[in-house]
Amino acid sequence: MKARLGVASVFFANGFGVGAWAVAIPAIKADYRLSDGALSVALLLVAAGAITAMPFGGLAVPRFGGTGRALRLSTPAFALTMAALPLGAAVSPGLSLLGPVAFLFGIFNGLMDVPMNAHAANVEKAWRAPIMSSFHAAWSAGGLAGSAIGAWLIHSGASAGVQLGVEAALALAVAWPWTFLIGVGDRAPDGHAFAWPERRLLAFGAIAALGMMIEGSATDWSGVYLRDDLGLAPDRATVGYVGYALAMLGMRLVGDRVVARLGRMPTVMAGAAVVAAGVALVVGPYQGVAAIVGFWLVGAGVANMVPTVFGAGAEAAGGASTGIATTATVGYSGFLLGPPLIGAVAQAAGLRIAFLVTLAAAALVAIIARAARPRAAGG
Repeated sequence: MKARLGVASVFFANGFGVGAWAVAIPAIKADYRLSDGALSVALLLVAAGAITAMPFGGLAVPRFGGTGRALRLSTPAFALTMAALPLGAAVSPGLSLLGPVAFLFGIFNGLMDVPMNAHAANVEKAWRAPIMSSFHAAWSAGGLAGSAIGAWLIHSGASAGVQLGVEAALALAVAWPWTFLIGVGDRAPDGHAFAWPERRLLAFGAIAALGMMIEGSATDWSGVYLRDDLGLAPDRATVGYVGYALAMLGMRLVGDRVVARLGRMPTVMAGAAVVAAGVALVVGPYQGVAAIVGFWLVGAGVANMVPTVFGAGAEAAGGASTGIATTATVGYSGFLLGPPLIGAVAQAAGLRIAFLVTLAAAALVAIIARAARPRAAGG
């Protein structure tokens, strides 16, 4: 139980940091005097840093003596780089200082993500029951808490430097002590940084990528769609994302029971069907409330895709760190490519048509999960 609580605390802290960063973005954009294009580059650098680090995360773990010890190093580095993000604005506006720090922030996020998921997979194996979704529920809860506290600090007049500094300290206080108590975890030196993944790991990675593309698209574009395309008031437009995030958290809290009952790939397939129903409401002829409910369904449907295939990838590989690193590296490409793809289609044809990309992604998830089902343990 101590290991499960400790790893959940690390997940919470990582989500807390990501939520804090999300609400700081407008202030950082203003402080660094960034254009929309320059801000897009900064956001891409964060994602690129994470993707760059993840293949090496699985190889680095055994050199540090296990996932628990790796987290002792990556957790404070993640917090420090998060706190450093706004600090260069007074010295050098633009991307000259922000860009490298954003890339480092992504790197340490990736080096935290791989061992925490691998450690969670080891705890799940010892638990002898599906519990991976509960860890990702802790991440979602952390994201909501980080964004809420960050919004309150900003509303109280805090600068981006103060806001991210305070929240980085809180994240470190929540997670770092636990990294000394959760045990060694996975330390199998299995795999190579640039080896082509075996077919089933590639399938799990593809599901993760499509799921993360759906997540990123809803996160980045739901408010814009509800406000600008459907004409909702700004306060009503935020209800779409808030409901989406709460639905994701709720489904992750019950996700382990769903996986235990249905199996991994059937759970993914059911989630894809719920996402498709949600997108149909979002792009359908009805507007306003129907679209908001649609985004809630998208959150519920996509909630357990990533934790489910992360657990499957860890089980399928020779070592949990290698399986997580492979699945996550392929998967996080969805975060990198999804929102810009939605933006490009929206520029050409409008956001209503652009959200059909997420409908296609849900269909592909169902197809891949069905093909992977005979090979996936537990479904």
